[in-house]
Amino acid sequence: MTNTPCPVIHAVVPAAGRGTRFLPITKSVPKEMLPIVDRPSIEYIVREATDAGISDVLFVTRAGKNAIEDYFDDEPGLEADLERAGKAQALEQVRLHRGLARVHSVRQGHPLGLGHAIFQAKQHVGDHPFAVLLPDDLMEPGSRLLSQMIQVRQALGGSVVALLKVTAQQATAYASTAVEVIDVPHGVDVEPGKLMRITDVVEKPPIDQVKSEYAVVGRYVLDPAVFDALENLGPGAGGEIQLTDGYAQMIDTDPAQGGGLYGVVIDERRFDTGDKLGYLAANVELALEDPTLGPTFRSFLEEKLGK
Repeated sequence: MTNTPCPVIHAVVPAAGRGTRFLPITKSVPKEMLPIVDRPSIEYIVREATDAGISDVLFVTRAGKNAIEDYFDDEPGLEADLERAGKAQALEQVRLHRGLARVHSVRQGHPLGLGHAIFQAKQHVGDHPFAVLLPDDLMEPGSRLLSQMIQVRQALGGSVVALLKVTAQQATAYASTAVEVIDVPHGVDVEPGKLMRITDVVEKPPIDQVKSEYAVVGRYVLDPAVFDALENLGPGAGGEIQLTDGYAQMIDTDPAQGGGLYGVVIDERRFDTGDKLGYLAANVELALEDPTLGPTFRSFLEEKLGK
């Protein structure tokens, strides 16, 4: 595996979690299918990948998640009924998936952690760099973050992660990084001061071992060398196989073998839809920005809030 500027056309989306924070609805509805305004959150993730130039998305799922795959499939009976009824706008909506990246799926089998889930993509991705998008991290529509990360990968090789500024207490729930600011290469659309070389990373450290104010959150562009690291990992934090422990090994790996680890600092809105409050915030903010729904919804909220 070499550090060549191979295009990033693959994305892996781990979607095997049980969504226990959203019970009881997630007894029968995959958390990734819960709606943000008028479409499931997973569609936002696939659209983000598509907009970044990715043409192939692999879902890593488990039993009971078939609805995710079904959503991105044709429904000939429904489409024929809509066409006969002259419901052109509705027909257009149910065919929107045709303009997105092609989707596939694989089962994780055993819930052994995020690193284990990502390793299930090895045969599908092969020796190509690939993106990872965690569905609980929802970026605002039109986000440039993933495209920026792919640009960094193309310019510098290695692996790239998204960084979020956090407090020391917040950092204990994330992967905490030691970083140094580096110059932005030509052709990379990242603001000066927001491109980092990562020199150390640790998953969910105690507060006295937090590395800096920058923590890794749900977007990655990884060299395929990470699969070799993941294959030989033992359990890490929480007794699980951690993705963090895999890409951490890229720091000391020879660049000619896919090494090097970089971070891009997020300067756009991000919603933590794995949390009920973050999920509600995403619905409210994106509904307010909807050109059709927004004005009426704003009036409704103002009336309810007495403003």
